[in-house]
Amino acid sequence: MSSPLTRAERIAALHAAAKERILVLDGSWGVMIQRRDLTEEDFRGERFRQHNHPQKGNNDLLILTRPDIIADLHDVYYAAGADISETNTFSSTTIAQADYGLEDAVYDLNFEGARIAREVADRWTAKEPHKPRFVAGAIGPTNRTLSLSPDVNDPGYRAVTYDEVYEAYKQQARALHHGGVDIFLIETVFDTLNCKAAIKAIKDLEDEGLEPLPLWISGTITDRSGRTLSGQTAEAFWNSIRHAKPFAVGFNCALGAELMRPHIAELSRVADTLVSAYPNAGLPNAMGQYDEQPHETAHFLEEWAQSGLVNIVGGCCGTTPDHIRHVADEVADVPPRAVPERPVALRLAGLEPFELAS
Repeated sequence: MSSPLTRAERIAALHAAAKERILVLDGSWGVMIQRRDLTEEDFRGERFRQHNHPQKGNNDLLILTRPDIIADLHDVYYAAGADISETNTFSSTTIAQADYGLEDAVYDLNFEGARIAREVADRWTAKEPHKPRFVAGAIGPTNRTLSLSPDVNDPGYRAVTYDEVYEAYKQQARALHHGGVDIFLIETVFDTLNCKAAIKAIKDLEDEGLEPLPLWISGTITDRSGRTLSGQTAEAFWNSIRHAKPFAVGFNCALGAELMRPHIAELSRVADTLVSAYPNAGLPNAMGQYDEQPHETAHFLEEWAQSGLVNIVGGCCGTTPDHIRHVADEVADVPPRAVPERPVALRLAGLEPFELAS
């Protein structure tokens, strides 16, 4: 068997693949983990057997206590046709893990999460060298917000500081980098200031001598208003983070494909980089379950692809390997969106975009 590709070779292959075809991301991890009917003991494993906080529901912890499940999920998503699989590290920051009393486990969660994904991806690349597989280091929004007060009686109050969020993201990103990810994916961004802290944390790793990796940023439109939770429109969100020169930008979560389309179309119009979209399997029903079938999700994403709106597609909440298989099949022969060249202009953003043409 040939030696695994170096990171530089993988990144070059990623850029080449993105020019050739629409790339496919994996689907939901939560729904697949729920199907395993795991117990508190599964989550704790031997290492955390005596830990003084309940751990059931801390899906990231399975990286350390049930790595067999995590490796298997990467495997089934790559088998379904995914080019890119995310590390199972959405909540692997000191801020999010504080709820479980596991701040000290954060480095191990991210390093091992990346290492497991890397091993599975390299196995698939060796088996199918014409379709290299990539690993995205998943960086979630945390359960704290820098732009909004959690206290309706004190609008100026914040439960966390910018420096705390920055440090949490830097710890996470450093460990993901050490573990071997190809891309940093800052996802489900509902607060652009949190996202900016993550961007700075990632960029500052270069000062430690770590090589820069492609950066992918995915926001979330929280409802039919067409705005993020911190109030920005799609174009304003792009203006706010364009300085990071991301490999890709897009939206995920909160909405199903039907309701997400106009916001993806708007981003596709203004973003001079790759555009990604990984919606939920529709909206949840009264029981919190997702009813949209794989062929239905795939139908929506195929239309987006045929309309030239996207470069990367996948699934978020409620989607399964079957959803991803249908999506991969439907977009396989559709060319990727052409990245537009936009005229030079001063582009700023508050809640709304502002543009001053030269």
